[in-house]
Amino acid sequence: MKLAAKLLRIREALGLTQGELIEKLKFDESVKQQHVSAWEKGIREPDMLSLVRYARAANVCLEVIVDDAFKLPAVLPAKKTYHPH
Repeated sequence: MKLAAKLLRIREALGLTQGELIEKLKFDESVKQQHVSAWEKGIREPDMLSLVRYARAANVCLEVIVDDAFKLPAVLPAKKTYHPH
């Protein structure tokens, strides 16, 4: 699963709009809805700190988010921190 699809799935699983996601994950004020939209469309990629925030919100390890070989767990946020190994 590609990064953009994972980011979209995490936001949707959390039941948040792009604006709400920015607030909940406490992104820097320079992050706007158009940035999140570009991330979810695969036009741009978020910085490492933003990826860490997505991982924490989904309760998965960062490797699951950045490595296309790994799929997100069926239920998000995961009940226990999800590690693929």
